[in-house]
Amino acid sequence: MGKNLRRPRRAFTPEFKAEIVEVCRRGDRSVAQVARDFDLTEIAVREWVRQADIDAGTRGDGLTSDERDELARLRRENRRLREDVDILKRATAFFVRETR
Repeated sequence: MGKNLRRPRRAFTPEFKAEIVEVCRRGDRSVAQVARDFDLTEIAVREWVRQADIDAGTRGDGLTSDERDELARLRRENRRLREDVDILKRATAFFVRETR
């Protein structure tokens, strides 16, 4: 039968997202209609509109795009530093065993 196959993940430019948000804000079409017209998921379009509102300062219930980027960068750096500390702990333990 017709399984609900997931389509491959697509990437969109910030310009395209801004254009879709602008189309939604005009108010002549619903978010669902815009999503259908551009072959997008309604959830993605709603999230783009929500994020644009947060970035514009009209919503305060989330992180701005800049804050999200910084958070992702800090998490990557934190993960790398934890790995570095783990390697140093292992090296220390190795050298302690070797010098006995």
